[in-house]
Amino acid sequence: MAKSNISPLDAQHLGYWLRFVSNHVSHAFAAKLAGRGVTVAEWVVLRDLHGRDGVAPSLLADRLGMTRGTISKLADRLAAKGMLTQTADPDDRRYQALALTPEGRALVPELSALADRNDLEFFGHLDPAERERIEEALKGIVRRMGLRSIPID
Repeated sequence: MAKSNISPLDAQHLGYWLRFVSNHVSHAFAAKLAGRGVTVAEWVVLRDLHGRDGVAPSLLADRLGMTRGTISKLADRLAAKGMLTQTADPDDRRYQALALTPEGRALVPELSALADRNDLEFFGHLDPAERERIEEALKGIVRRMGLRSIPID
């Protein structure tokens, strides 16, 4: 039988290792958020709206690199959970403004602390210079590839 020139899945494939780590980081964070009744996508919306009042769904979608349909579904879910309000403009019923409720605003710092803790659990062992090199390398890839949508799944 001829020897294969196919490399092993994990051999020198940086994408494999990035995905491996990313999946574990994301899963751990999703589990922490689930304990508070929030998904990662909902967290992204809550965090972005924190400190802002009356944001149009289209602006939020553009800023987060999501579709307007996705934002609409997330807004509906967060409104049902009492974390977000959707207020229609009396002069233009097509326009809605999204804003956090007091409950939503109060939850964001708690969720942010979970995000910080998750980051520390996975990357806290890195010295500052090592962390900076990794972060700059990843940001360089983002810039070079023109990536802009926020990873939520």
